[in-house]
Amino acid sequence: MIKKAILPVAGLGTRFLPASKSIPKEMVTVVDRPAIEYVVREAVEAGIEQIILVTHASKASIENYFDRNFELETTLEQKKKYDLLEAITNIVPPHVSIVSVRQPQPLGLGHAVLCAKDIVGDDDFAVLLPDVLVKEKTELNDLQRMIQRFDEVDAAQIMVEAVPENLVNQYGIVDVAQNPNEGESIKMEGIVEKPSIEDAPSNLSVVGRYVLPNQVMKLLETTPKGAGNEIQLTDAIATLQQSNTVEAYRMQGQTFDCGSKLGYLKAVLHYGIAHEKLGTDFKNLIKELDL
Repeated sequence: MIKKAILPVAGLGTRFLPASKSIPKEMVTVVDRPAIEYVVREAVEAGIEQIILVTHASKASIENYFDRNFELETTLEQKKKYDLLEAITNIVPPHVSIVSVRQPQPLGLGHAVLCAKDIVGDDDFAVLLPDVLVKEKTELNDLQRMIQRFDEVDAAQIMVEAVPENLVNQYGIVDVAQNPNEGESIKMEGIVEKPSIEDAPSNLSVVGRYVLPNQVMKLLETTPKGAGNEIQLTDAIATLQQSNTVEAYRMQGQTFDCGSKLGYLKAVLHYGIAHEKLGTDFKNLIKELDL
């Protein structure tokens, strides 16, 4: 089973300015916890035991969030605020470690993944883009299904979701023989970046979740700069396809692009009404504002 996951968090978050000028976009709260915690929880629920943050000097608050704060814990304990104490000490289970490594230059997603090479070692690994939240509809989350499929057939897994056909020119679209059912994988022929509506090979867009063999690290070491003069993970995956099977996994859950302001607001609405303690009152508030 894959036990290591890379979370690239070094980006400047320009889509979320001005808030991201001083606050990492990953630390903006969705209801009552930062967005990145949802992504970490997703990984942990899929069986991941080591989270590797590929970070930047301005993102120290992310590392601090997952660290212990003994002064705060002591204060809460003395004041007998045990529910809050439990909330801040159980952010990740004891068996899960969170480590970080710096990305010295913004040279693309592929470069960010490569920065974690020494920590990943010889292991296969997952990559989760923290801009994207995945709200699950089933008990077994999509990432866990991808990892199980990877173990069964030894094929890299790329998470995809169906998008409206008139919007395919806004996404990276996978080329497949036919669209799989939700929760299933199919061999992928390639990825086309923002194809025209007429030329799109499917309506399945890449989501931001990958389960990859360790071989990808070696490929990234020799992958030349591509789009945007950056080292692209998709270029390394394309090279991998020349010798290995890569599959597109069609997700069952729902995604929210929290890197965009509208996507973030959509996430707040969906997670807010589903919140165990706040959901009912939040629904009532929405009804009050429905002018």
